[in-house]
Amino acid sequence: MEPQKTSLWLIAFRVIFTVALIACIVFIFRNSLQAGELSSARSQAVMQVLNQLLGRVGLGPLSQHTVRKLAHFAEFTMEGFLLMLCLRVYTRHFVRHMSWPLLGGMTTALTDETIQRFIPGRTSQVTDVWIDMAGVVFGLLVALILLLILRAAGAFHRIKKENRRLRAEREELLRQQREDRLDAETTHPRNPDRRELL
Repeated sequence: MEPQKTSLWLIAFRVIFTVALIACIVFIFRNSLQAGELSSARSQAVMQVLNQLLGRVGLGPLSQHTVRKLAHFAEFTMEGFLLMLCLRVYTRHFVRHMSWPLLGGMTTALTDETIQRFIPGRTSQVTDVWIDMAGVVFGLLVALILLLILRAAGAFHRIKKENRRLRAEREELLRQQREDRLDAETTHPRNPDRRELL
């Protein structure tokens, strides 16, 4: 029995999602390696932009603390999303193996907070690990819902295609039966005319 060949599309998606996941983790760790003053300045800049946008719609303002926690949540949401996509392109049974991306997200969150302990002007907090894990779980759920929708759409498309094929086969079979019946009637008439028999 020959081993099943992996499609080029699947290989391409494996490369894309794996590289994207690694880039996301590097981005998270790079942010953690920034000194306290630089990190605070970046948070201030992001806070000003967000507060300007929120002010236009009558919301806000956000504090720097809230912006930093939202940033934690957002970057780990992206990691959770990419972890689930990576899991999907490496196995068809992605729901069964959900513990792997959860473990990966937890490892990244703990490593991230551990890095911050050794950076001047930065602190490490247990609440940040919980926020990071909440982001991972949220990203996983978004990706899972998206994958399940795509799977359902694919199954629906396959069913429609199979129904079309079956209808075409049935119509072909009925047409063939009609032709056979007409051929039989022309070669062997059922009720010959009596005048022809006399």
